[in-house]
Amino acid sequence: MPELPEVETTRRGVEPHAVGRRIVRLAVHESRLRWPVAKGLARKVAGQRIRATGRRAKYLLFELESGTLLLHLGMSGSLRVLPAATARKAHDHIDFVLDSGQSLRFNDPRRFGSLHYASGPADEHPLLIALGPEPLHSRFNRDYLWSITRRRRVAIKQLLMNSHLVVGVGNIYASEALFRARIRPQRQARGLSRAEAARLVRAVRSVLRAAIRVGGTTLRDYVGADGAAGYFRQKLFVYERAGAACRICRTPVRHLNQGQRSSYYCPSCQK
Repeated sequence: MPELPEVETTRRGVEPHAVGRRIVRLAVHESRLRWPVAKGLARKVAGQRIRATGRRAKYLLFELESGTLLLHLGMSGSLRVLPAATARKAHDHIDFVLDSGQSLRFNDPRRFGSLHYASGPADEHPLLIALGPEPLHSRFNRDYLWSITRRRRVAIKQLLMNSHLVVGVGNIYASEALFRARIRPQRQARGLSRAEAARLVRAVRSVLRAAIRVGGTTLRDYVGADGAAGYFRQKLFVYERAGAACRICRTPVRHLNQGQRSSYYCPSCQK
């Protein structure tokens, strides 16, 4: 699944092609996504100029002259910049045809993505209003993380992946951040000290920024806006490395099932 770094990489890739351009036509080839694309959406956005791009959690935001488009890439979706005349391929569901002659083309094999329109402030849209702080924002700090872990028996990795508490820290980056912070994923959240909370905040920010710098982590069929793969996978310390030697201490990395998620950790480096 595209996570925060992949979505941010996509935003940065499409921004120079989108901002200042007018949407000549929104072509919805397949409306049956996770939520059906609203029937009147194409008519509502046609002719509007894209004033800015943004991201909230794993949603791409396109600020228009009136309202904001919210695009979620789903489990396997991608948004590519192509000449508008490029022949469609399987699973190309939506085209944002721009006055530059280019198109922002949304491809989603599993159709778990979605496209929405917010007529008011985007943060007040029902899909965004209850979300927690961004992990790269100053609001996500040691005191905040320590305070939300108090009296919570849930495993710290599951807490990190709770979008109502902090957004965009998916399975890959939660595993990697916990390794960098030297905290086992199954530790109860309430057991974290203030010092460990500070280490974990730094680790979350560090791993996300590192992934953004190299274009995200390519898993299965995710690619960026230019079609290029992300390269952070080559730098993973524990994720999907069960049985392999830890890159730090050479102890075999272990696998752990946490609910429906797989976790990976080093029993020597993480306590």
